[in-house]
Amino acid sequence: MTDPAANPKARRPSLVTGTAAALFVMLLALLAAPSMALSDEYEDAVERGRLLVEERCARCHAVGRDGASPFPEAPPFHEIVARYPVEGLAEAFAEGITVGHPAMPEFVLPPEEITDLLTYLDDLTR
Repeated sequence: MTDPAANPKARRPSLVTGTAAALFVMLLALLAAPSMALSDEYEDAVERGRLLVEERCARCHAVGRDGASPFPEAPPFHEIVARYPVEGLAEAFAEGITVGHPAMPEFVLPPEEITDLLTYLDDLTR
């Protein structure tokens, strides 16, 4: 058997293998970074949406995954997302939510709040 130290070419495979392995690990990290960023963005939007509904909606609606609404005529959010696809609610929020009873105030939300609200509602379906 030959001494690897005596033959420089015999050491190259480990250098190449080590470099390839390092590049592979870096590539995996780069590929994973966008999904982690998206996950963080999603969680941030869910939190902003949760704060929004707790501030503006929870007085009348149950805004969590279960429970009854404090105001009986106001449907719980968990029932709304069970009845209607969340993506279908975007237009209603953009145009202003109006319903057939006078106790519900009209809400018109800016686009970034609509996104946060829809993300929160989407999270209720998971």
